[in-house]
Amino acid sequence: MPPRLRKFIGTILIIILVLVYALLATTIAAARLAESPWWIHLLYFLISGIFWILPAMLIIKWMAGPLPPKKG
Repeated sequence: MPPRLRKFIGTILIIILVLVYALLATTIAAARLAESPWWIHLLYFLISGIFWILPAMLIIKWMAGPLPPKKG
């Protein structure tokens, strides 16, 4: 797969990941943390704010994958 296409697909995947993850994390927070103290909210959003990086790193690693061999 050409690097440009791989980067385009990866960019779209990261955008979808961020949107879906933000919606899911906010929905869980609204459903489960409504009556929790402020520090539980802080801890939850700190952890969930960092956790999305793991799948994003995999996508970025795939985007930067092996370059096709040079011709000539």
